[in-house]
Amino acid sequence: MNPTNNNQVTATAKSNSSYVFPLILVTSLFFFWGFIHNLDPVLIPHLKKVFKLTDLETAFVDFSVFIAYFTMALPAGYFMRRFGYKNGIILGLTFFAIGSLLFLPAADTHQYIFFLGALFIIACGLTFLETAANPYVTILGPPETATQRLNFSQSFNGAAAFLAPIVGGIFIFSPHEYTDAQLNAMAPKIKEAYLIAEAGSVKGPYLTLGIAIIIIAIMVIFTKLPDIKDNKEEIEGSNIKHALRHRHLTWAIIAQFFYVGGQVCVISFFIRFATSSAGITVGEAKWYAGAVGLAFMIGRFVGTIVMRHIAPNRLLMLYAFFAALLTLAAIFLNGFVTVYALIGVAFFMSIMFPTIFSFGIAGLGKDTKLASSLIVMSIVGGAVLPLGLGYISDVTGNIQYGYLVPFICFLVILFYGWKMWKPVVTEHEISLEV
Repeated sequence: MNPTNNNQVTATAKSNSSYVFPLILVTSLFFFWGFIHNLDPVLIPHLKKVFKLTDLETAFVDFSVFIAYFTMALPAGYFMRRFGYKNGIILGLTFFAIGSLLFLPAADTHQYIFFLGALFIIACGLTFLETAANPYVTILGPPETATQRLNFSQSFNGAAAFLAPIVGGIFIFSPHEYTDAQLNAMAPKIKEAYLIAEAGSVKGPYLTLGIAIIIIAIMVIFTKLPDIKDNKEEIEGSNIKHALRHRHLTWAIIAQFFYVGGQVCVISFFIRFATSSAGITVGEAKWYAGAVGLAFMIGRFVGTIVMRHIAPNRLLMLYAFFAALLTLAAIFLNGFVTVYALIGVAFFMSIMFPTIFSFGIAGLGKDTKLASSLIVMSIVGGAVLPLGLGYISDVTGNIQYGYLVPFICFLVILFYGWKMWKPVVTEHEISLEV
């Protein structure tokens, strides 16, 4: 055997093995941000009970999270171009840990606004992590297996979506549930002590999460991660006005705004919805919330396979159609069938975000990185549209009617997959290229 080839094989093996631990660290980020996001369905009904909130008021849980994505997307990108992606990950983990630990004083002070502030700080950290993790996974190993690694890492996000509502429900929800009538019948001091204890039930899970994130941050600090360099010519040659001349990008931003808003409405209010429409307890509903995460994960795997045989825009239309249809069933039917309908909606939502994202940045050249940031900013739909669901629920007295909001969102996505997904080269763009 040729000694040179033998040395090359050995060097390649060593290089690949050196990526294993960094890849494990970065992949853990996918799990942790998926876990924290999918605690919201547990947190919303819990805080609603503790603070006697309306559905509109509970929607500010999602508002606090997703408004952070809108405000921090561009600053996060700038920070990482200036100081590096590793430092961006460390800063993101710092925000994440601080926000998690702030749940302890929030519970002690018994102030809803402090919970919202803690969630905002956590989401600021998640913005940095999500901006950095995807490109890092692609370079932690051979280029030819980058897509496989990214899919592997993202699968942990799906696993977290399955586990978070179940684990969070076990540790946060009280084993003794009381109706509003029973609470009102309690002596004031007993009722106050009960609600304070309920507010404090979040301390254990978020303290544990905060400590875990601190440990991950320390490990990242002392782990050698490869540097990611941005192309300065591409950065300097692109601006928002130029990027938005691409019609398919503009529509991708619109579609992603409605998709994320629809997804947050469906998932975040799921436990609240299930207890109302099917008459089950929050303890029982947490298991169905786990099924929502599982359906979402399965839907993404199935969609990835089916997309080899059906054009992505047609599959997006098909998924949007069935998601809208099942949402109508959840609105106008009653009992457990509505719960199963929303689990089905989660399955059909699964491919929407990555499909819209890939359509939006297709063929943009030097505008690609800026377009990515703009599409990430459209996640603000998750802050705005749940407020509409909460308002409709409060006005009508029926949370099922609030699900008209995600129904409209899926119609917008259906239209996008039908008419507006395809890149269009305008005469102006041709003249610029010439």
